[in-house]
Amino acid sequence: MSERDPQVPIEPTPGVRDTTLWPGLEDPEHSRWYVDRFRTMAADGQDLQGESRLVDVLAPRGARLLDAGCGPGRHGGHLARLGHTVVGVDIDPALIRAAREDYPGATWLVGDLATLDLAALGEPEPFDGALVAGNVMDFVAEPHRGEVLSRLRAHLRAGGFLVVGCRVVRGFTPAHLDAATGAAGLRLEHRFATWDLRPWHTDADFCVSVLRA
Repeated sequence: MSERDPQVPIEPTPGVRDTTLWPGLEDPEHSRWYVDRFRTMAADGQDLQGESRLVDVLAPRGARLLDAGCGPGRHGGHLARLGHTVVGVDIDPALIRAAREDYPGATWLVGDLATLDLAALGEPEPFDGALVAGNVMDFVAEPHRGEVLSRLRAHLRAGGFLVVGCRVVRGFTPAHLDAATGAAGLRLEHRFATWDLRPWHTDADFCVSVLRA
């Protein structure tokens, strides 16, 4: 495997599919590197669970939760260990294989968030909450971002929550999210600057939004 700096940001890359900009679909080496990156970070004792801790606070005990754009499963795997029923979905089969290996307590499925239909994949029950962590929305092609939010809303129970993380000044921003929430059947309930609930301010580098169906 080629050496890559784990601190280098992963950039969206246009490929053969018009809904996604995830580079791993065109470059399997990238997916292997990405899996190894987080396995190494976990082995080094780094905290990789801030996002899932927030979801655990929002969710009722034993909730049914969707990890959308789950990657190799670190968030959904942690939530499953906390007693939740978790379904994780990612467009990259290599990342789903890694999630199944590392976190067998959850259900991991290959799927495109822009056309998500979990009933067709054997998971018809709605979810109490969903998580879109990291910069998942950056890797959705811009014309399909609203569709992703609508498809996620369609999988939530009435009153269910959706937590979305995004960068503030590039990629998918809070302004993009706010422009799409109403049409998706969602409303903004809370906004923070970090996953550990530091108050939102316009100079923040990152944004965590809690939306309600």
